[in-house]
Amino acid sequence: MLAPKRQKFRKTFRGTWRRIALRGNLVSFGSVGLKTTDKGWVKDREIEACRVILARATRKMGKFWIRIFPDKPFSKKPPEVTMGAGKGDIAYFVASVVPGKVMFEIDGLPVEEAKAVLKSVSMKLSVRTKVVTKEL
Repeated sequence: MLAPKRQKFRKTFRGTWRRIALRGNLVSFGSVGLKTTDKGWVKDREIEACRVILARATRKMGKFWIRIFPDKPFSKKPPEVTMGAGKGDIAYFVASVVPGKVMFEIDGLPVEEAKAVLKSVSMKLSVRTKVVTKEL
């Protein structure tokens, strides 16, 4: 799974989300992208599942870009543990996304085929998304 190599602090606060994405909101590398329409956390396992789909689709021709990285640790306490006794251990890492953020981009495939691949990628994610194309 994806995880940062090192961090300044082992456990972080939950944080708050912006209203909309101010950076990373345009398709800049590929020709077709997958943009989120709501805010949330995308787990490292979800990103890995999407990477596998994109790698299979672009194996013969094409290229893809993953524009998010899970750098936020998510802590979880074990079941049947009472309140108190501190914060739980790190269970996995998440990427925080806000509406308008382009998460995945693809290029080198026909536009209809690229849209179909990104539609299957969106099934693996826990946030709502839409397929966007590059504005020229």
